[in-house]
This record gives sequence, structure tokens and C-alpha cells, in this order.
Amino acid sequence: MKKTKKTCPNDYEHRYWPLNELVLGIDEAGRGPLAGPLSVAGVILPIGYENPDIYDSKALSDKKKDYLYDLIMEEALWFEIAEVSESDIDRYNIYRADQMAMKDIALHAEAKIVLTDAMPFEIEGKTVIDIVKGDQKSISIAAGSILAKVTRDRIMKKYDSMYPMYGFARNKGYPTKEHLAAIEAHGITPIHRKSFGPVLYHQEKLDLFE
Repeated sequence: MKKTKKTCPNDYEHRYWPLNELVLGIDEAGRGPLAGPLSVAGVILPIGYENPDIYDSKALSDKKKDYLYDLIMEEALWFEIAEVSESDIDRYNIYRADQMAMKDIALHAEAKIVLTDAMPFEIEGKTVIDIVKGDQKSISIAAGSILAKVTRDRIMKKYDSMYPMYGFARNKGYPTKEHLAAIEAHGITPIHRKSFGPVLYHQEKLDLFE
């Protein structure tokens, strides 16, 4: 039996586009990893824009994501990609750092309608709608998820050449068995998030013996 392809229904775009309102979609990649930055991206697509291939980046192959990344860059009316450093993640906590980056992108964009993937915030003069699983419901948010994911994956591949023993090209900084074993064997790097449990635990364990 052939699997039905999932597409974004775009209910919110179809609500606001007929009113000639631009829609900004924002999503992030990298909330769960122990290392590397958080990437946050916002995209404004042309009114009426449709592409059934643009969907939650987690459901797409690397080849498809790379293709759509270039396409979105070319066809979007506007986009912005923010990189949130490990130090800011540790300083503010991952939720707050993500929220701050999304809010900054929304402030920079001309669109008055802002759709986020389950991240609430308020901006005077704009309508912000946080949508659970928004990257599966809104083409604008899905486009943001693709830009954010591809950007972050490319960053982690560069870090892999700097810290080859951690397997960042494969695990992207997520707490896989390989990554946790590398932390145990080699310690932490400057790109590790020191407020995250396994990294913090490793550092505290070392401190006991100093």
C-alpha cells in the first residue's frame, strides 16, 4: 500500500493571504543537543505561494532539505537566520534563548502576522500565533524549519573537523551513545552547553577530584 505524502494544510496562510497580509513563519533547530548553537529562522513567502514538498524538516531526507534550502532562499520575499551561541543558551536557558531569537526575527520582519512553532510571545502591532507542530501545519513555519535545520547541520559538520572524536557530523551534538561516550573519554569542548544535564554532570564529577 502506497504511503500518502504529508503536506501542510496552510490554514493560517489561507486565512490571512486573501486579506493581502504577509505571513512570517519562524522555527528553530537544535533545542535538544548537548553541543553547538541553536539555529532560528524566519521566512516570508509570497502571498499565495504553494509547494507541497515544504514540510517539517525532520520528515525530509538530507538531499531534499538541501534542495529546498536553496529554493526557499531564492523564492522567499524575506528570510533571516539567527545563530544563538552556547554561552547565550547557558546564560538564558534554551527556552528563553529560543524565544528571544524568534522575537528579534519577528521585530525585523515587515509582516504583521507571525506564526511560530509552539513558541508564544507578544509584539505590539503584530499578531503572533503559536502553533503546536506548526512545521507540519504551516508552509511558512516549515520553510523556517528547513533553513534552520540545514544551517545548523552544516555548522556541526564544520565542528566535526575541529573535534573529530565526538562524531558531530553524525550525531549533530545530540546525546547519542557515541557522543556521551566521547564526553566520558575526552571531556567537553568549548561548544558544549555547560548547563545541559550530561555536560554539567561530567563537569561536576571532574570538580570532585580537583
